[in-house]
Amino acid sequence: MVIVSYNVNGIRAALRKEFITWLTHANPDVVCLQEIKANPEQFDEKVFHEIGYNYCYWYPAQKKGYSGVAILSKTEPNNVVYGTGIDYMDFEGRSIRADFDDVSVMSLYLPSGTNMDRLEFKLTFMDDFQTYISKLTQEVPNLVISGDYNICHEAIDIHDPVRLKNVSGFLPVERTWLSGFLESGFTDSFRHLNPERVEYSWWSYRANARANNKGWRLDYHLVSAPLQEKIKRAVILPEAKHSDHCPVLVEIN
Repeated sequence: MVIVSYNVNGIRAALRKEFITWLTHANPDVVCLQEIKANPEQFDEKVFHEIGYNYCYWYPAQKKGYSGVAILSKTEPNNVVYGTGIDYMDFEGRSIRADFDDVSVMSLYLPSGTNMDRLEFKLTFMDDFQTYISKLTQEVPNLVISGDYNICHEAIDIHDPVRLKNVSGFLPVERTWLSGFLESGFTDSFRHLNPERVEYSWWSYRANARANNKGWRLDYHLVSAPLQEKIKRAVILPEAKHSDHCPVLVEIN
């Protein structure tokens, strides 16, 4: 199974930038989207059916034009779960899961800590999400959590770790949480196969950051322990330019 995760920063905007052409060529089995920023009635889902994604599951935020996640698949999942059952999380449309025969795939969009209120929200979300996943993996052990975590884990994952150490996304408390999440039974698939590679998945729109590759690695496929030995490939795809993020890909045997 090839899984692509992509924070598209607005599905309608991405579609205007030839996202469908790119997706046709990339041709993954499953697509996890974040920040769709739209309800399904606001765009034509048929464009995905036409290229083989007949199973499309959208989970928008209650607030229009904000957040939201989705999973697109070429094969029909056995089960789809919208959200976590935790109201304040689900109000913002931040997780959706599709269960297939041998693996379950979750599309996740962790909050960003753009100000003190949102940072507190993010930290609460992370703690509650950890508790939720710890219970979930007892029932669903073969799990891939794909998405925008809004956290750079290590210094190698950010272009200026010294100057940015006090910025949300690279705060010690966030990095420590991600370390703990991994230690609870997950593998960062990209870093597992590429221990020394310096690559990013998000660039600010400001100061020509992408052209200068002043980026952050915020997007991950975290793979549960039973699947670790089945990680065949994990790559970042910066040539795709439909968003301030780029897609990340994992292949599970």
